[in-house]
Parts: sequence; C-alpha cells; structure tokens
Amino acid sequence: MTLDQIETPAALIDRLRMQRNIARMQSRMDTLGVAFRPHVKTTKCVEVAQAQRDAGARGITVSTLKEAEQFFAAGFSDILYAVGIIASKLPRALTLRREGCDLKLIVDNLEAAQAVAEFGRAQGETFEVWIEVDTDGHRSGVQPDEPRLLDIGRILHGDGAPHGEPHGARLGGVMTHAGSSYDLNTPDALAALAEQERAGCVRAAGRLRDAGLPCDVVSVGSTPTALAAQHLEGVTEVRAGVYVFFDLVMRNVGVCVAGDLALSVLTTVIGHQVDKGWAILDAGWMAMSRDRGTAKQAHDYGYGQACTLDGAPLDGCMLTGANQEHGILANVDRLDRDISVHLPVGTRLLIMPNHACATGAQFPVYHARSEDGEVVVWERFYGW
Repeated sequence: MTLDQIETPAALIDRLRMQRNIARMQSRMDTLGVAFRPHVKTTKCVEVAQAQRDAGARGITVSTLKEAEQFFAAGFSDILYAVGIIASKLPRALTLRREGCDLKLIVDNLEAAQAVAEFGRAQGETFEVWIEVDTDGHRSGVQPDEPRLLDIGRILHGDGAPHGEPHGARLGGVMTHAGSSYDLNTPDALAALAEQERAGCVRAAGRLRDAGLPCDVVSVGSTPTALAAQHLEGVTEVRAGVYVFFDLVMRNVGVCVAGDLALSVLTTVIGHQVDKGWAILDAGWMAMSRDRGTAKQAHDYGYGQACTLDGAPLDGCMLTGANQEHGILANVDRLDRDISVHLPVGTRLLIMPNHACATGAQFPVYHARSEDGEVVVWERFYGW
C-alpha cells in the first residue's frame, strides 16, 4: 500500500521517527542505569510494543485490563496495570495470573488493599501489589510521608491475616507518575520536578523498608521527567508512554521538536470558505479527538498543526475548529483568501495532534509508513 491508496481520515505512523524516539528513550534509560517499562496505552499496538521490547524495554505498563489480556495473548507477560484496582475487577486479574501472566496491581487506599488481600486469600492466590505514591499532587496516590502508606503496606504484607492462611497479596514496591510535568516548559523546571518525583518515591520506599516491609521496586515516570532526570539514584525502573510518538503538547513542554512527531492524521481538503480563509477537511474531532491540551500552553495549536505529506509544517496553518466529521483549517497569522489556490480540493495533508494517546484512540488501525514510502496496517486495541 502507498499513501495515495489510503482512505482518509487515517492515523499515520512515521516509522523512522518512531524508531528514533524509541532509541532515544531507551538509550537514556540505559545511561541512567534503570530498567524501562513503556506505557503502551499510547499506542495499544503489538507491533509498536514489540519495537520497544526489541530496543531493550523490560515489561510493559497498561491502563486497562483489556490491554493486559490482549498484550498477554500476544506474548507479553511482565505487565503492570497502572490504574488503582477495585474489587469488581479482581476476578479478571485472577484469570490473567492463573494463565501465567506476571500481572502487578496498584492501590492507594486501605479499602482496595484489603479487598485484594481478602480476595487473594479466598482464591488461594498471592497478588503482587505496588503502592501508588503522590509526588506532585497531580492525581492519585499516597503522599510519601503519610501514615497510611505504612498501613497499606502492612495489609499487603499480610499483617492481620488469619494464622496459617495465605496472605493473598504481596507488597512488591512503590510507583509514581509526575503528570504535572505536562504543565512545564523549561529544562530547569522539568529537571526539578524529575528530582521531586524521584526523591518522593525513594522516600516512600525507604519508610516502608524502615518499617520492616519489603519494597523491591521503585518505579517512576512520565515522558518529560524521564527525559529531564539528571540521575535516578534509588529508582529501579522508569515508565513513559507518549515519547514513542510525541505530540504538540510535548513539543510545547520542550522535550521534542516538530521532526520528532511520529503520529499524524492523514486528511483531504473537501471544500473551502474563501471569504473566511478556510479550507474544509474530512478530519473533524472524531478523527483528532476533542483534546485541546495545547490551549493552556504558551502556543495553542487549535485541534492540530497542518503539515505537508513529508511532515514539514505549513507555517501558521492549524485546525482552528472541528465538527464531528469536518475540520476547519486556517492560517492564524493572516486571512488567506487564496487558500483554495494554495490548498485546492483533493489536497492531502497531515495534521499533527495535540495528544497522541487521544488521537490514536479514534482509529481502529494505524497505517505505518516506512522511509521508502511503503505502508502497512497495524491493528489497535479498543475498550476496557
């Protein structure tokens, strides 16, 4: 297949850029002396995860149990389910473990920890569980110095379990995610947050160990902090996901440049509103997603940056508006009344997304293009 044979809109992967991004991150983790566990929620694609593993990644991180099931079926067994587990999902987790999947769960509260321990004891299974640590107030987790960190650790270690019964759970380690890094845009600020993330998670691990509790794994990560960390003393592994494609949010953060963006949406000009300086595309928010992550950043890219088919940005041209199946492309620097001349009906363009994870989720497949222009189809997972 070649590019002109693809029906638009379509999610297009630049394989050369993707492989370069993978090599860059893996090389950095190797230099810092830590294992790397990529977060495959960005792509939900076996071929991409295989490329990450081939480069040296050890294990994967998932955001849904369906991802865990499908990646396990594809030959990935060392899997961290990095969303707080609830009791109703434990039977699916049990099935995976009994089929041979080395599935790790996370908790950040006493109720969830107790539920895992009790369910594990009832089933004769010992779940490996990590405690999620909050190092930046971004989302979930236990703060490193909270008393309940030790309370959760003791439940997972089996304290209070009936004498002679299996513990049902095993405390495997701690993990954190400095998601607030997406709000930063200077090297110094990113390096400072990376150190805050590292130090907080290491401190939580130290408190558990000082209390006589095991804590083998210290897992940190986000794409910006992984690339900004100066050292990772006390950390055993790093997780990151969007680095494999990068996107406009990451470009604004400052951890990539335009030539690193490996995911785009292939679209076609289907009409014009000349008086408004608009070209109408067949890629609306159903293709790009509703994610407007750059709106709060220094440079707002609307619903996406327009590029030529070789990936070169069209200066000033952005998807300024989007309906369900219609995208509005305009030059934000000037009113271009000659847009129908510059971009006639039938013109094909690439739109770089704000958030690669969200845009990828709009498509059932990727069209992966090699350096010689050959395109192959890679399937993508859906659902929960």
